[in-house]
Amino acid sequence: MTDRPWLSAYPAGVPADIDPTQYRSLVALMEESFGRFADRTAYSFMGKDVSYAEVDQASRAFAAYLQQGLGLAKGDRVAVMMPNCPQYPIAVAGILRAGLILVNVNPLYTARELEHQLKDAGAKAIVIMENFAATLQQALPHTQVKHIVLAAMGDRLGFLKGALVNYVLRNVKKMVPAFQLPGVIRFNDAIAQGGSRTLQAPEIGPDDVAVLQYTGGTTGVSKGAVLLHRNVIANVLQSEAWNQPVMERVPKDQQPTSVCALPLYHIFAFTVGMMLSMRTGGKLVLIPNPRDLAATLKELSKHTIHSFPAVNTLFNGLANHPDFKTVDWSHLKVSVGGGMAVQGAVAKLWLEKTGCPICEGYGLSETSPSASCNPTTSKEYTGTIGVPLPSTWMKLLDDDGHEVPPGERGEIAIKGPQVMAGYWQRPDETAKVMTADGYFKTGDIGTVDERGYFKIVDRKKDMVLVSGFNVYPNEIEDVVAALDGVLECAVVGVPDEKTGEAVKLVIVKKHESLTEQQVRDFCNANLTGYKRPKIVEFRTEMPKTPVGKILRRELRDKT
Repeated sequence: MTDRPWLSAYPAGVPADIDPTQYRSLVALMEESFGRFADRTAYSFMGKDVSYAEVDQASRAFAAYLQQGLGLAKGDRVAVMMPNCPQYPIAVAGILRAGLILVNVNPLYTARELEHQLKDAGAKAIVIMENFAATLQQALPHTQVKHIVLAAMGDRLGFLKGALVNYVLRNVKKMVPAFQLPGVIRFNDAIAQGGSRTLQAPEIGPDDVAVLQYTGGTTGVSKGAVLLHRNVIANVLQSEAWNQPVMERVPKDQQPTSVCALPLYHIFAFTVGMMLSMRTGGKLVLIPNPRDLAATLKELSKHTIHSFPAVNTLFNGLANHPDFKTVDWSHLKVSVGGGMAVQGAVAKLWLEKTGCPICEGYGLSETSPSASCNPTTSKEYTGTIGVPLPSTWMKLLDDDGHEVPPGERGEIAIKGPQVMAGYWQRPDETAKVMTADGYFKTGDIGTVDERGYFKIVDRKKDMVLVSGFNVYPNEIEDVVAALDGVLECAVVGVPDEKTGEAVKLVIVKKHESLTEQQVRDFCNANLTGYKRPKIVEFRTEMPKTPVGKILRRELRDKT
């Protein structure tokens, strides 16, 4: 598609294209902000403000420690396994400044999931919150990890408050299970040691790898999307341009303030939360546990909020909470819904209660993530994923790779500077999703109208979307098949009011003695929370095709 009909839907001031060559690397982008906004608050966490200058100083020292203290060289992979807290952006900035590659890890992973990711990435070091150290202890023997930097929740809160927070988490709330890890260094000690060393800043260019962002695999194996420095830079600039028509209404005497309630290891929060806030000199309010709605609202009541990226479940939970009105929502300029479909009823309620519409967007780990969005000046819910962002092309393909005419269903394919370089060390998997002319095939089936608004109508792959997280049936089936007593199993997604979709597991028993509780215990030990089946159903046989393939659609229809 050479012409872009969607450009006519762009609000005034949004450019058709952005210039991703503006920065040579994410490090250049960050260091510009460290200089320009040194005195401003970069992060607000549990009542403590952390300035851009502090992040600059701490991350430079951390980079020097990784490079000089640990001997890590440009291109080495470093995993980060932490919730939303200031240690995360400090660690990330340090890793990138040392020319290393960041591997984002979900802190709630089980030992099995963590081991796979660390091995696949070939991570040599990990920065981890002590709450999850017991999981690492189980996974560690089978990985190449040589260095462990251990953080505690209170590390950046100052001596007294930090000590109190750590004491409560360890001894009162018992949130740090016992662990034994060899040769660890504490996060603050690493920064202190790095402070006396000089960082030898490596040459980092736009085509160097910045992040390995792991995404569920249709084969049951999680794959690392290779995001180059230029991919993430492009998406930050695209998102900034897209938000500009409403964010320019923020009064000059107010610092642009965003809420980061989505986990920072998730690419949506990483780019549209942390990196975009850094680029614009904003303040990012870090929410470590958004499931605690009361605590989240209590924190938000202390701030003047302008931007709120979130998923449908969080918008819904907050809007229906009795404490919702304790927050002043009158300054809110943009609410971006991503990760999963925004429901019409939730969008309507949010608009009623805040006066700010939810602009639904769309993207994937493979696109850094944002590919399309509804205009931020919209006043109503469209039920679409909007139009492609600046410098982005989207089209719909049939099974033979030919573009389908408007009005017909086809697989959404995306081309733009934010599209990944490929899957980490999996050229075969990369070849399956990239077209000869540089489009990434998403696996989502959509339609497009004459104005260029895209809508998702189905999925090509059997993925389940639980609260914005991708769950791949094959992975769960591989795990459950290893349980003694299971003859066959299949996983499908079923509609769920709270999470959009939920996981349903269907099993044909090998032994009659197998119980639902045994299945659930096994899943709890091997799968992180959002992947665990909500429904477990036993059957005597599976519906199959003549060649013996399990018909998932029939399992779905019979729910």
